[in-house]
Amino acid sequence: MAVETINSATDAAGLAAMISRAAEQTGDKPRGAAPVERWNPPFCGDLDMEIRADGTWFYMGTPIGRAPLVRLFSTVLRKDEDGKTYLVTPVEKVGIRVADAPFIAVEMNVATRDAMPVLTFRTNVGDVVEVGADHPLRFEISGENNELKPYVLVRGRLEALVSRAVMYDLVELGDVVEIDGKDMFAVRSCGAVYPVMPADELDALSR
Repeated sequence: MAVETINSATDAAGLAAMISRAAEQTGDKPRGAAPVERWNPPFCGDLDMEIRADGTWFYMGTPIGRAPLVRLFSTVLRKDEDGKTYLVTPVEKVGIRVADAPFIAVEMNVATRDAMPVLTFRTNVGDVVEVGADHPLRFEISGENNELKPYVLVRGRLEALVSRAVMYDLVELGDVVEIDGKDMFAVRSCGAVYPVMPADELDALSR
């Protein structure tokens, strides 16, 4: 009988079944993310899986169209100190490719608590995170067109890229704040201030 490994799965459904069985070996049946930080299995090579920049998951060159499968895979993701992202079970760790961030923030809610704004994001795989000390925001400006890209930390080292539509709503919440003697355009959540860019750079971009 052939040894069953993650790399031997021939389709996404078979891979999902293997991961589910592996998680059950520890008695962990999480409703949310698996306790991947507690697992230290051997590295077993790279898997032909890719998360593209728009959040679409591919396995062996084929898009994974079933949302429950994508959700399952997302619960066993871990990004290690080497900067690489892995699918992790109690018995195996395999590398996957991530074009940008593994998740996309597709919805934002704005509330008020103790007279302070509270931002909450929902990701394309069902995670809901409240921006604050445990889930900070960061901003990058990248590409030839100086594209603004906000990211929110979801768990571990895994981030969600805020979708372009949601990003526009997020920027609408910003104002100018003095940070270390410099005027910065920033957004706030749970009492924390998250700088987007220097105010004078924002003025230049808006012209």
